[in-house]
Formats: sequence, structure tokens, C-alpha cells
Amino acid sequence: MSDHTDDTKRTLKTASGKPFYEYEDSQSVGPRGPLLLQDYILHEDMAHFNRERIPERVVHAKGSGAFGTFTVTHDISQYTKAKIFSEVGKKTQMLARFSTVAGELGSADAVRDPRGFALKFYTEDGNWDLVGNNTPVFFVKDAKKFSDFIHSQKRHPKTNAQSKTMMWDFWSHNPESLHQVTILMSDRGTPRTHRHMNGYGSHTFSLINDDGEKVWVKFHFKTDQNIKNFTAEEAANMRGEDPDHAQLDLVNAIERGDYPSWTLKIQVMTQQEAREFPWNPFDVTKIWPHGDFPLIEVGKMELNEVPQNYFAQVEQAAFAPAHVVPGISYSPDKMLQGRLLSYPDAHRYRLGANYEQIPVNRCPYMNNKKHNYERDGLMTVDDNGGSSMNYHPNSFDNIEKDDNARQSPVELDSRIADWFDRNKDDDDHYSQPGNLYREVLDDEAKQHLVDNTVGHMNGIDGPKRDEIINRQLCHWFRADRELGMRIAKGLGVAIDEPAVPAE
Repeated sequence: MSDHTDDTKRTLKTASGKPFYEYEDSQSVGPRGPLLLQDYILHEDMAHFNRERIPERVVHAKGSGAFGTFTVTHDISQYTKAKIFSEVGKKTQMLARFSTVAGELGSADAVRDPRGFALKFYTEDGNWDLVGNNTPVFFVKDAKKFSDFIHSQKRHPKTNAQSKTMMWDFWSHNPESLHQVTILMSDRGTPRTHRHMNGYGSHTFSLINDDGEKVWVKFHFKTDQNIKNFTAEEAANMRGEDPDHAQLDLVNAIERGDYPSWTLKIQVMTQQEAREFPWNPFDVTKIWPHGDFPLIEVGKMELNEVPQNYFAQVEQAAFAPAHVVPGISYSPDKMLQGRLLSYPDAHRYRLGANYEQIPVNRCPYMNNKKHNYERDGLMTVDDNGGSSMNYHPNSFDNIEKDDNARQSPVELDSRIADWFDRNKDDDDHYSQPGNLYREVLDDEAKQHLVDNTVGHMNGIDGPKRDEIINRQLCHWFRADRELGMRIAKGLGVAIDEPAVPAE
């Protein structure tokens, strides 16, 4: 993906190609006089400067990116016809972007926050984007909850500062968030660098093979550098020492040849297993147990090239889970379904209707030729279809439908369209965070989880403080009694020990 610089002599020119000389001095009436309106170079320079900043991403604004390759190491053609996985040894060029979720462009890398883990694979059948996080679950399970969740993590309407009261108020009203909150309040909430964390597609997707058979799948990218996290104290120190430490760590590692890599593994669930699963397999607030659905190794992702221009190749990069290729598709995950609409729409707002013409987003196998009937719009930078027709069907072009891209039918559970309670018959929000505490975290990690949670919840203020704390404590107790008691004690909330039942 590198740009090759032309070393031949170049001269100053305007964007329209006019050579000019007066770069540093404005045209004026005498050496001390007022400026002239006719100094076009001055106006072009200032006007472009005023427009240098595009709207930042609503979420995931602060990020780091790098190019690399994905190499297939194990055959999964029994599950998918996707060309990226077609044969062992096959290499595909790709772009990765890591980010924090709630922070703005100038925020620190070491904040307590989930990390975005977005990947763009440049395949022969188009670009495949896998847009996930460094956690296998998320805070909410329905897209209608998303904007309210993000509002609670951003800035207070009055103070314009982040508010722990808003955060915990939302979480305490939505117990489905507890699994992700438990991860966030552990040391996993402050990864040491982008290189030392896993990445997950998080949602359930589907794979389709050459026979049209479909299975459900979850994608896991396991870091080969081992997981390393900051403690709360270390993260606080790093935020003060170097707010861009993760960005520089990624750049420096690649430039010294220490290429970070991740191993892609998948979990596979058949449609019959999904029907018999004890909870909704498309609920993004829950995992699939590895004991029941073991990880299957697929390939290796390596990042080996630093973008030469951050704005052009990272800030303008647009990732969307809607971008799939033949052999990979969606699932009924309600959160995923909402993202299929919202992500491309956000890119159209931020970058323009033709954001996929930007080089970093353009499929390299398209050869800059239009294969559809979309035309015009802001920032059309290709040939806009030339003189070809802009409607279909027509009698003049040779664009044909690809029978291999035909989608298989989707089997639905119901023919009833309604607004279904997302938690009805699916309201166990406590088993998995409880298991995470009891079975995954060691004693030190448990203590850090308690300390981080207590420290964060102590930031709740205002007249609703006790109400919010007590509501959230109920969730912690339901996940694990010991965890609830330790957090309550740390917050100074007196809880009566339940009497020991008689033998």
C-alpha cells in the first residue's frame, strides 16, 4: 500500500496546476499596506486550511493504523467459499485500525475504555471489513440502545465533562451491560498497547460454503505478543507521561522490524445447535463457551507497514460491518443489524457519499471502473462512470449479474413483525460475568477488578448517588456474592451478612 515518491525536481503549483513563486509573502499595497483581494494563493491556502479537519468519528475517534498481510494456515473451505480463505498459504493485503471508544481525537491512549479492533481485507471479491473490539461482548444487545449508551459515556450536557454518574446510571438501569462492565473494570480495560490485546468480531456472523450450507461463526484474533495490561496506577501515569504512547509503540515496533501478529481462530455453530442453544446465540452481550464450541485455527495476521500519511490512510479509512464478501454474511444479531445501516451512513456524513473512492477504501481489484449505477455526489474523484449509462437495465453495457454471488434464503423464526422485549426469556445477565470473576480471574486480577470498580463508582455524585450505587450493587451481587460484598465494602455500603441456614 506504499506510495512511491517521484524524486525528479518539482516546483510549486496550485491545486489547479498553476506554477507560483510567492509562497511566504502576501501581496500588499506597499510593504506595510493592506492586502489585495487578488492574492489567490493566500486565499487558497487559508481556505484549504479552514477545511483541513473533517468531522471526527462519533465513536472510535482516537486511533492508530497499519497495513499488513493475512496468511491462511488452515483449511476452512468446508465452512466458507470466501476467496480470502480459499487455500492454505494464500496472502491477502489488509489494513488494521485500533482505537479507544469514547475519547475524542486528542484524548489519551491509556484511558479505561474498550478498544476498537477494525480490519479491512482487500480481497478479489471486494473489501471485507471486520469491525469489532478487544472484547468478545458488548454493553447492549439492541441497536436502539446504542445512541443512549454512547451519550452516557460522552460529555455531560451542562458541564461538558465525562460523568461517572451518567455512566453508572445507565449501566445500573441496563443489567445486560454487566458482562462488558466487568471486563472494563478489570485490568483488561487498560491494555498496555495495541499489540498486546486480542481482537474479536464480537457479533455472530455466518459462513456459507460452495454447496450453500450455512453455519454461524465468531471471529477471534489472538495476539501473538501475549496479553499485557496496565494496572490503574500505571495507566494513570502513562496518560500523564505520553498520551500517544500506543500510537508510537505501534509505529516504532513496525519500523524496527518487530512486526506484531495475531492468530485468527473461529468458533462454529450449526443452525441446529443454534436452535437448541440454552440462550440466544446472537446476543452480543454473551459468549459461546469454548468447551462446547472450541476455537479452530485459520490463519495469521501480520502488520508490517506504517502508513505514510496518517490522515489519508488512517483518518479517512472507513470500516463497516456491512462490507462482506461471498462466503461471509450476517446474522440476526440485533446490534449487528443496526450497525449495517449506521456505519456506512456515518461515513457518508463524515467523508461524503463517495467515501469508497478514497484510495485507502477502494477495492484494488475494481481497477477504478464503475460496476454499478451510482453516479455523482460530493467528491466524485474517479471517472464517474464516464459515458456509460447510469440506469439498469439498459441496452448499452455488459454488466451482468454474478450467479455465484446469489444469497441463500434466510430461514426466519417467525412471520410476525413486532417490537419484542430484547430481554424476555433471555434475562440472565449474571452467569457469564460471575463465571468470569470466579473461573478466569486470579486473586490479583480479582482485587484489581474490585479496586477499579470502587474507584470508578466513587465518582458517582449528586442526589441520586445512593440510588445508583444500590441499583448497581444488586447486579454485582447477582453475578457473584463475594464480588458484591467486596465492592460494597469498598464503597462503604453496609450490607447485612445473610444468616447461615440451619443444617
